[in-house]
Amino acid sequence: FGSDVELAPKRAYVSVRRKKQFAIIQPSTKTRIDIGLNFKSKAPEGRLEPAGSFNAMCSHRIRITGVSEVDQEVIDWIKEAYAGAG
Repeated sequence: FGSDVELAPKRAYVSVRRKKQFAIIQPSTKTRIDIGLNFKSKAPEGRLEPAGSFNAMCSHRIRITGVSEVDQEVIDWIKEAYAGAG
């Protein structure tokens, strides 16, 4: 990402913003973080699940239990949400 990305720590999560918030990173359990993403119109698929009651800003959520799960698919989803926030 460029220098236009702002990380804004909140009480329970970190907000990731461009011109608007496009992602959040939240520790959800002792062994899992959740990445919430904001998409205008993208069908949930596989690990990219509907956010449900996770966070009102997010349309989708990815559950991460280990660094190996942050693969190219997750990076591509984050990049897509970033592009949509510009």
